[in-house]
Amino acid sequence: MERIHRILIDKLREHSRITSEDAVALQSLSFTVRELDRNEDFIRQGDTAKVSALVVEGMVARYHLLPNGRRQYLSFHMAGDMPDSQTLFLDRMDHAVCSIGAAVVASIPHKQLARLFELRPLVGFAVWRETLIDAAIFREAITNNSARDMTARMAHLFCELFYRAEASRLTRGNVMSLPIGLAQLGETLGMAIATVNRTLAELRSAQAIEFRGGELEVLDWARLVELGQFDPGYLHLRKTPLIAEDS
Repeated sequence: MERIHRILIDKLREHSRITSEDAVALQSLSFTVRELDRNEDFIRQGDTAKVSALVVEGMVARYHLLPNGRRQYLSFHMAGDMPDSQTLFLDRMDHAVCSIGAAVVASIPHKQLARLFELRPLVGFAVWRETLIDAAIFREAITNNSARDMTARMAHLFCELFYRAEASRLTRGNVMSLPIGLAQLGETLGMAIATVNRTLAELRSAQAIEFRGGELEVLDWARLVELGQFDPGYLHLRKTPLIAEDS
């Protein structure tokens, strides 16, 4: 339980001011922990939620399920993220959330969060800011998929995910766990599998990344940033990842 509280507190401090008193209050929250298998839904489109999830281990994804059964992946979330915090303010889920690879999530009752927000307004502002950063990521994803060419599109996604992982201390040097399949990558970026393979080959040829076996290795951060036209300002992080300082 202490580890889960620390994950949440550290995450909120990436972008918001959390006092020691706020941290003590956050440690009063209770959780229900659930282990997820690969590609397992834990929130379904149309659900009415009474809890908000915190990613403890692994990675999860938001997606829209289309009438023909296809998916459009909207965003990816790693340890510390609250991928459905907007359920505090909305009645029904307009998208689903599933694990990407094995994952662990902790569910926090809405009633506890609402009470905590009354007692510690800065915590409420921090969670609200989390939802606003999510909205900024959505806006960037729309721009990425509609205005950038295929190489820039994929490079930008890799930049964003690595930058966020590095800020949350989830990388090992220049490597991060990224258990996204090629089909899921295509459903994220609006690419056919053949285009996904061709674009990966272009990024490898540019000696910017290596991506295989569920891991992303950044070989040349500056080159990847250039290819992806990546400016991390929309992530609104107070903590600057080390890789940005080295570039």
